[in-house]
Amino acid sequence: MTTQEIADRLVTLCRQGQNHQAIQELYAPDIHSIEAAGEQREAKGLDAVLQKAQYFADTMEVHDMKVSDPLVGGAHFAVTMYMDATSKPTGKREAMTEVCVYEVNNGKIVREQFFYPAG
Repeated sequence: MTTQEIADRLVTLCRQGQNHQAIQELYAPDIHSIEAAGEQREAKGLDAVLQKAQYFADTMEVHDMKVSDPLVGGAHFAVTMYMDATSKPTGKREAMTEVCVYEVNNGKIVREQFFYPAG
């Protein structure tokens, strides 16, 4: 798959709420994931990224999520994600926006990095 095809597939799956499927289908086994903030800012490997995604699903209730169309350049693409979510542990509801940058190599996503306010 080309970078554009991977970007389009990721956006489609995320818009359908199929984030785990996107990870399993599109990510390389040695994926490197970097968060802007949090206790565990980096995750390496498919299992670690799946665990991170499961933790998010277990601790956040997403009321609404929108994903922009991808912006593709060479082996990289970016999307902006907008979420309205409530933290299950605290009950705090907030609107979140993040820019997500992905790197593709040999038909798989090998790196993802998320940019959002760290405060």
